[in-house]
Amino acid sequence: MRRTLFMIWKELLELRADPKLLRMLLVAPILQLGVLGYAATTDVKNVPVVVADADRTPASRDLIERFDASPYFSIVDIVTTVDQIDPYLERGRAWMALSIPTGYGQAVGSRAPATVQLVADGTDANSTTVALGYATNLVATYAQTLLASSSPGSGVRGPMSTSDFGLRTPDSGTFDPQVRVWFNPQLESKDFMIPGVLALLLLVMTAVLGSMGIVREKELGTLEQLNVTPLGRWQLIVGKLLPYGLIGAIDVFLVVAVAVFWFEIPLRGSFLLLFAMSLVYLLSTLGLGLFVSTISNTQQQAMMTAAFFVVVPMIYLSGFVFPIENMPAVIQPLTYLIPLRYYLVIVRGIFLKGVGLETFWKEALELFAFGVAILSLAAARARKRAA
Repeated sequence: MRRTLFMIWKELLELRADPKLLRMLLVAPILQLGVLGYAATTDVKNVPVVVADADRTPASRDLIERFDASPYFSIVDIVTTVDQIDPYLERGRAWMALSIPTGYGQAVGSRAPATVQLVADGTDANSTTVALGYATNLVATYAQTLLASSSPGSGVRGPMSTSDFGLRTPDSGTFDPQVRVWFNPQLESKDFMIPGVLALLLLVMTAVLGSMGIVREKELGTLEQLNVTPLGRWQLIVGKLLPYGLIGAIDVFLVVAVAVFWFEIPLRGSFLLLFAMSLVYLLSTLGLGLFVSTISNTQQQAMMTAAFFVVVPMIYLSGFVFPIENMPAVIQPLTYLIPLRYYLVIVRGIFLKGVGLETFWKEALELFAFGVAILSLAAARARKRAA
């Protein structure tokens, strides 16, 4: 035990001797969370829209004002013909185009069916899908407003009937659905993404930097000096990795503090449970870093290997960005080899749902098993006397 403590103290002194590296380990996660917290969002706002208003009536202007007043859309220009919208979409000046045909105002005034057209740039399929959903909801709300104004009890003769948009009011005998959203009532994407950013930052900080621990000793020639010491293999491994684990634990406190107090992400569950599960997760990331160090000869090689064969696959296959359920059936089994998958379920469950270990015990057990397995494999490869 005493030898291990001396090894840990040696690593801490080396980190202290490199102030730039120490600042990067402690300050970089906060800066990265600050940037990624704002950038990692699937919300779509201020979608640029060009309007082709061939009607030029109060009814068409009312619909345009509805789009312009919405925080999700921004009217960039109003033209007369549909042909004039092509340059806006081709040059990226507008993501969507709203086409209001001639006779729209007359149709609305006579309570006849009225049709408008939405044209969207499908280059960014995800953003376009979200924007189209917003536009559909806006038009549906607008139609309901017109229907309400034409209801018998309102005392106002509205411009269209209930059949124009295929809608019915509660007075027509149908039910009035009430939608409730649990855990994230405002559907804020940052509440979903930022806990995942915490997991990603811990992976990058511990796996990449941990992978260079033994490799740095090889390059400096000090590994041969360690070989002649009475340190055992596990003592050497624990002494090399535990300092990065301690820094990772400190980063958990810092990143959670930024997420809760700066981004106002609700932490509905137990912080102690979150911290304990983070330590289990660090067991896996440090084990991956150690494994990479055993197959690398230089720090540059270790960093590139960790980045391309550890970090990148975990981002794509863990469910951090892309839902696992949407992946091809042949790819989904590979996700069970990704520890980030299990930690994302845990951290998002604690943050947003406030659940306890009784809910995600299976993911916690699988995460722990992966950490033990990868550490054992790395230790089997890490020969104390390897040059």
